[in-house]
Amino acid sequence: MGEERMKRTIDVYTGEVKAGEKDTILRANAIASCIVVAAYDSIKNVGALAHVMIPGTAPEGRVLQRTRYAANAIEELIDRMTLLGAHQDLIETCLVGGGNVLKRDDDMICQENLASIEKILNEKGIKIRGKAVGGTERRTILFDIEKGSVHYTEGDSKEMLLWKKKIGEKGV
Repeated sequence: MGEERMKRTIDVYTGEVKAGEKDTILRANAIASCIVVAAYDSIKNVGALAHVMIPGTAPEGRVLQRTRYAANAIEELIDRMTLLGAHQDLIETCLVGGGNVLKRDDDMICQENLASIEKILNEKGIKIRGKAVGGTERRTILFDIEKGSVHYTEGDSKEMLLWKKKIGEKGV
């Protein structure tokens, strides 16, 4: 009888980027105007989450928490995945968040975050396979790297499947 390995769950907080392999579940909670990018290389079974708070690139000279910014977070996400053996041209993503939970009419950060992230991913040739964005409810994301599945909740909803790698892809 083979021993089943226990998966470790890693929480990814605002401004953080975390990566892992098949023994890892990545999770982010209380996502409001932020966008969480879930990235996956199904061939190498490597994944990452970037919890992006601010569109664009960190100002020059700003060293602390550069990964709060979209461009810096996505660079870090790719770097961390590459260190684990992933290939940038095989990375696919899902986006969760960007909700106007405070219901402010003039709150544009949600749309600006989404537009910034989509532009950066497009420039890098990274495909977006699923989105759960916008609205006024907080979200959570749960990414099981071994299963290649991304689940999310919206408000107090039950967990819903956003994306799963296709049967037959390596790592299944």
